[in-house]
Amino acid sequence: MDISIIVPLYNEEESLPHLAEWIDRVMLLHNFDYEVIMVDDGSSDGSWSVVENLHGRNPRYRGVKFRRNYGKSAALNVGFGLAVGDVVVTMDADLQDSPDEVPELFRMVVDDGYDLVSGWKKKRYDSKLAKNIPSKFFNWTTRKMSGIKLHDFNCGLKAYRKDVVKSIEVYGEMHRYIPVIAKWAGFGKIGEKVVQHRKREYGVTKFGMNRFVNGYLDLMSIMFMSRFGKQPMHFFGFIGSLAFMFGFVALVVLIAMRLAVRIYLTTSVWFYLAMFFTLMGLVLFLAGFIGELVCRNSSTRNSYLIEKEL
Repeated sequence: MDISIIVPLYNEEESLPHLAEWIDRVMLLHNFDYEVIMVDDGSSDGSWSVVENLHGRNPRYRGVKFRRNYGKSAALNVGFGLAVGDVVVTMDADLQDSPDEVPELFRMVVDDGYDLVSGWKKKRYDSKLAKNIPSKFFNWTTRKMSGIKLHDFNCGLKAYRKDVVKSIEVYGEMHRYIPVIAKWAGFGKIGEKVVQHRKREYGVTKFGMNRFVNGYLDLMSIMFMSRFGKQPMHFFGFIGSLAFMFGFVALVVLIAMRLAVRIYLTTSVWFYLAMFFTLMGLVLFLAGFIGELVCRNSSTRNSYLIEKEL
């Protein structure tokens, strides 16, 4: 199969018929063998009924319905697991991503050899204060920290070589950083394409300002796990050892001074600082290491309750 298109959705019943018609038209025009995987992230409107109707008319449409809302990352991760196409394309369900961009994204992956091609919504129709300015700052920070030269990390329109989506795991709110995750998984040829950004025709945006705070926390998590996820002792052990050595040496000096000039240790602030650093070193060395391993190997991190599947 040429293309798998993954569409995460949440309360988009008005947009879905138009999106499906548009996708079908583009795919047939270019003679692609394709499938569309729609992942309903616990919608409370009639979105799932629309997906069922689309599947009844065209078996190329597959659907997964979550029992509750888990977020975009969960929807993408499930879609990645189901996709069978040589190239996997993701797009949002709100008609702000254009299916007309898919053939060129496909060509860049197949002919130009990219592992991942991310869309760049160079001209946007969102609110400048609420979305554009925070988004530019967010993208600038991510570029500097990751070394990946993309202008729009959070664009929902992306194309992947199948090997990429089968090799990475997306959870929490990590969908913003899929290029970073892919790079640290060994897929370094990451490209960018200017894509059309369209105004929302139906419904309202599902993202609030808290996504920027969560986004930076997720970036910190990704950068840490990519560098130290397999060997967390390299981080916690190093910081803990420095703190422990500083505290231990300070205690030795204070004890020597106590024996030599008979100072009172319990009246010296340096004694308490030395004890603090010694204990903090032990805490970082033990608690941090164990805690990160437990979190990393959690068996429920990517467990979702699926109500229905087509």
